[in-house]
Amino acid sequence: MKKAIVLIATIVFAVFTVYGQATSASDDKVKNPNAPEITFDKTVHDYGTLPYKGDGKCEFKFTNTGKEPLILTNVRSSCGCTVPKWPREPILPGHSSVINVEYKTNRVGKINKTVTVQSNGTTGAVVLRIKGQVLKQETTVTPEKATPVGQKK
Repeated sequence: MKKAIVLIATIVFAVFTVYGQATSASDDKVKNPNAPEITFDKTVHDYGTLPYKGDGKCEFKFTNTGKEPLILTNVRSSCGCTVPKWPREPILPGHSSVINVEYKTNRVGKINKTVTVQSNGTTGAVVLRIKGQVLKQETTVTPEKATPVGQKK
């Protein structure tokens, strides 16, 4: 008898758990028609080739195409060599702003980094990407000084 009661209680618990998850999932699908929406002019910046320790700055322009103020809650890069700067104040509907990104070009080789933008917008997180190539550091060879005639090296 105890086994039957435990079995029935387990089944009832499982049914309520599944029903609760289905209800909360359908609630998540209801979207606010006035919600802010972030729209970027571009999501990829191609530096092409950059010199060693060259200018690794770029910017990503975005617009709030929604009907409520847009708030960027977090902007993070995939590594420490990429530094994003973003506006902390709300972006009003129809207004634009920029996210400045600086890649430290003290590493030679290909660039393929991401910057993740989190906001209260309908799209949630947006991934921006920078790519390119940092060229090898050019080394300059200084010729040896000529030894004046009559002097030893």
